[in-house]
Amino acid sequence: MARLRFLRSLCWVAWAATGALGHPPTKPAAALVHPTQAQVARRFLVEVLAADYPAAYQRLAPEVRAAVPVATFAAAARPLWQQGQARGAAIELYQLGTRLGNGRRASQWFYRFAFASDSARPPHPPPALLEVSFRDTTARVVLGFGLRRH
Repeated sequence: MARLRFLRSLCWVAWAATGALGHPPTKPAAALVHPTQAQVARRFLVEVLAADYPAAYQRLAPEVRAAVPVATFAAAARPLWQQGQARGAAIELYQLGTRLGNGRRASQWFYRFAFASDSARPPHPPPALLEVSFRDTTARVVLGFGLRRH
């Protein structure tokens, strides 16, 4: 009988140790991975559209931050913010691709986002697209950005 109680206690401890008592599960492996390029691009644009220029500035590649002061970056980002004020801050991924370089310039990977308010009505393509570019497919820091009008 004492041996049976001991085994029950041991099973109870093992069961509790595995998290079956309602302890939160560990994070899934996907949550531990770095954000994707598309996520970085979207976060960057959401910060720009919210006029959180210091946060967006930190997502720039180190060489871009070294060459461009925060005030200059904020001035360059302001037209995107103004479009967000006019069209709403909700954005959707519209296009991704690569801009082929030439002998002087390397190819760049880019993401273009459309304002959600523009996606349901003509003309297509949307009149304004927000673009974020990266050095290559593995980069997770922003190399450039801009507003593309059609």
